[in-house]
Amino acid sequence: MERESMEFDVVIVGAGPSGLSAACRIMQLAQESEQEITVCVVEKGSEVGAHILSGAVLEPRALDELFPDWQSMGAPVNSKVTEDTFYFYTSQQSAIKLPGFAIPKPTHNDGNYIVSMGNVCRWLAEQAEGLGVEIYPGFTAAEILYHEDGSVKGIATGEMGVSAEGEQKDSFVPSMELHAKYTLFAEGCRGHLGKQLIEQFNLSEGKDPQHYGIGIKEIWEIPADQHEEGKVIHGIGWPLSESGSSGGAFLYHADNNQVYIGLITDLSYSNPHVSPYEEFQRWKHHPETAKYLQGGTRIAYGARAIAKGGLNSLPKMHFPGGLIIGCDAGTLNSVKIKGNHTAMKSGMIAAETIVAALQTESPASDLVDFETAMKNSWLHEELYTTRNFSGFMHKFGSLIGAAFVWIDQSIFGGKLPFTVHDTTPDHAALKPAAQCKKITYPKPDNTLSFDRLSSVFLSNTNHEEDQPCHLRLKDSTIPLAQNLPMYDEPAQRYCPAGVYEIVEDSDGKRFQINAQNCVHCKTCDIKDPAQNITWVTPEGFGGPNYPNM
Repeated sequence: MERESMEFDVVIVGAGPSGLSAACRIMQLAQESEQEITVCVVEKGSEVGAHILSGAVLEPRALDELFPDWQSMGAPVNSKVTEDTFYFYTSQQSAIKLPGFAIPKPTHNDGNYIVSMGNVCRWLAEQAEGLGVEIYPGFTAAEILYHEDGSVKGIATGEMGVSAEGEQKDSFVPSMELHAKYTLFAEGCRGHLGKQLIEQFNLSEGKDPQHYGIGIKEIWEIPADQHEEGKVIHGIGWPLSESGSSGGAFLYHADNNQVYIGLITDLSYSNPHVSPYEEFQRWKHHPETAKYLQGGTRIAYGARAIAKGGLNSLPKMHFPGGLIIGCDAGTLNSVKIKGNHTAMKSGMIAAETIVAALQTESPASDLVDFETAMKNSWLHEELYTTRNFSGFMHKFGSLIGAAFVWIDQSIFGGKLPFTVHDTTPDHAALKPAAQCKKITYPKPDNTLSFDRLSSVFLSNTNHEEDQPCHLRLKDSTIPLAQNLPMYDEPAQRYCPAGVYEIVEDSDGKRFQINAQNCVHCKTCDIKDPAQNITWVTPEGFGGPNYPNM
């Protein structure tokens, strides 16, 4: 069937911080130069913000540049950081509060804000639409389209109303092609099209493999006398140190008596018995965490992978016909544990490069000028000075690695005369289960800790049940024949939504995929030791529906 098509100057995949910042900046520059530019943004979530999950403490540097009057314009950026605390959790019951001088300088949060990035993105979308951008939520970018010369032509949206057997249902809606002079891929961490582009154009040649963490977050409403709006708490150590893992925890006091809490577990862990979800549940019982949550109510849950390899893992971001920007490429500053301001800046640089190209009589297909603009920006400077973070932490562990990071950042300003590389992909870090300590996690008490299914319920996750499974196995025999005997099938534990199960019945064991539960975190696509699971986009509108994450 020949698909209908629409033509734009720029198509942007993903209505997150990078994509929306790019859209806004393109239209600002178009107005300034009295140039007519058409921009379309496609977003797989049911609405803008539905799939946005971030801590988040926002550094407003990029926002200041994009909309200098954002405060008077009503941006949902209100809770200024008033206190910055860092703990080293030494055990299940104790913690050491570290003095300010012991924390690497870039991690201090003076002038930053505690925000819901979902709400910030909703606001950015309003500004973009006001500038003339067309935004289509509920439409997935399912396929990359190419010209005959191999350059990117645009994307095709996903079909809707197809049964699990591949047959068209009464609700069938065909896919549509969106053609553009330039296509920006801003899908967030481990974007499924970005992943294809990196391979297609060999964009990671000469780079370290990308490294990831899985961030699990909850929002709690707590008693007013336990709430300290503007207080920021970060910590490392227990419980991850006990399981031989690394990462860190956060607890942010937002407005309206709410706290945003979460745990990031580095996906470079080696023990296949580790469950990032259960580690997070354990951390909530630490006295320094529980004292804020006691008597409170959990109101939201979600999970998302983050790309934290930094500059050493950052692929070339330009290719014929477009750019990969934001966390789709991996622009997060891993020392600051912040990726929103860097994602926004990458989108703004992309916008400036594209508008300049469109002003020429014969726009270049490959936006090579982006690379120069990127290297001349504060974004590149940030990523350069934090390039050693992953190498230090992965090679030396949380305690010694953190000491090296402090020396690098606080004494040398990130300008040590050498670069530490980590060339082991996260999926290759697992050791055989027989060589590792088995971990028995406590049962949830349903007061501070909870099971996966009740958590998924709070994420408002939903998929049309009768549709093709969006979690594809390259070889259906690998989970039972290879991963189970070697690694005790770690998908049962690394997935924070209970998607993967080993089920045993009268017919024996089978590997079950509960795709309906998927919160689109992408951890399975990253951590599966055989690289056997590929996440592809489900029908539009599917997945979580985060209200304020």
